[in-house]
Amino acid sequence: MAVALTLVTTPGAFAQPTTTPAPSRPNSVPPPVDRSLRPAFEPPREDVDYTPKNLCIASNTGNKTIPNRPWGQMQLRLEEAHRFATGKGVKVAIIDTGVNEHPRLAGRVTATGDYVETEKGGTDDCDGHGTQVAGVAAASKDDQTGFIGAAPEAEILAIRHTSSNFKFEHPTDKSQNRDSAGKVGTLAKAIVVAAEKGAQVINISLTSCAEPQEPSQQERELQAAIDWAVNEKQVVIVTAAGNFTQKDGCALQNDNEDPNNVNIVASPPWYADNVLSVASVGQTGNVSPFSVWGPWVSVAAPGEDIVTLDPRGQGLANSSEGPTGQTRIQGTSFAAPYVAGVVALVRERFPDLGAKQVMDRIKATAQHPGNPAGRDNKVGAGMINPMAALTAELPSERKDFKPVQPSQVLTDLDPLNPPDPTPLIVALSGTGGGVGLLLLTLFIVHTVNRNRARKAAVPVKRSVL
Repeated sequence: MAVALTLVTTPGAFAQPTTTPAPSRPNSVPPPVDRSLRPAFEPPREDVDYTPKNLCIASNTGNKTIPNRPWGQMQLRLEEAHRFATGKGVKVAIIDTGVNEHPRLAGRVTATGDYVETEKGGTDDCDGHGTQVAGVAAASKDDQTGFIGAAPEAEILAIRHTSSNFKFEHPTDKSQNRDSAGKVGTLAKAIVVAAEKGAQVINISLTSCAEPQEPSQQERELQAAIDWAVNEKQVVIVTAAGNFTQKDGCALQNDNEDPNNVNIVASPPWYADNVLSVASVGQTGNVSPFSVWGPWVSVAAPGEDIVTLDPRGQGLANSSEGPTGQTRIQGTSFAAPYVAGVVALVRERFPDLGAKQVMDRIKATAQHPGNPAGRDNKVGAGMINPMAALTAELPSERKDFKPVQPSQVLTDLDPLNPPDPTPLIVALSGTGGGVGLLLLTLFIVHTVNRNRARKAAVPVKRSVL
């Protein structure tokens, strides 16, 4: 089935110079947070007068079904995980292109804000991307096909932050023109709004990429908003790792060997201490060729061959139609909401865990890559494991848990490959036997000689005639 839309996997609407190698730190590490830069809460509104530049997407699926369950859903064993939690009562904010009405989201979407068309409130998705993201995160079960979202009873807070189908043209200063809607500064404001409206999880399937440089004022505001939401409001923020594409994505890949000296910086993933950034993997288990690497990558999730909601219809979609024709739905944009949905499950099952504890649980229970460090720059801690995230007992979460510092233990251990002693034993046995025979021979010779000497020394009795 197909949807006629322009799919925005990593909108470049707010791709501004964002990052930095300061002389005192590696360029893979952001500067310290300046908490004074956090935007204050204010009702969402467009900061300029955006106007449409393209027609909104339309459905051509005819509401037909897709018969097979998505591989990602089966790989993550979501239906088994739903025995323990469904996301009921957990609020998940989708900061994206908006979220349209859909039967699989009925009654669970709240208009929370719009930075493109203020009056629409976030529930008019002209691009379709946000609705598709919401479907992966929280769609209810389609009984005919078996399709289901990661957290099918979670509540959705819809916030439209960006759109590639809108533009702004300044009447006099052309340098202020915008080819699409959205910027880093309004993303920071959207995070504050979501946290103030009670979101326990925020999904950001938007990534801004730039070569390393000092962060802009808006980037510092974004960093401060994330820090506040996570550490003060206890919100878990999930973000896409970014797509390595020449168009609407990251133009470079971090394929150099030095993790401290990156070629490209992706934001918000750059703020690794406070976000779960999600890489994409395919059906073979390998990292997707488009997934941006980096030392900030937290975990991975399915991001290829996605099945999700038809954003302008009543059914499902597994492809999109844009200027270059039909393409599969894929991208780190769709790996992120799988993780956001699983986070919602964890937040329902373990309501007393703080945001950082939830993040640690997601990473600790992932299927770690096979290396000594248990992580790498491609998939982070590995593919998420919802069942383990919902059932594992982690010592670090116990109230009486005290980290133990390892101490040096001195032992006298044999070498890893001790030599075979058999030849030596045989040699020594032979030598010992020879020595024993020699000693026995010497003893016998000595005894015989001594007896002869004694006989020679005995006087001979002679007869006297």
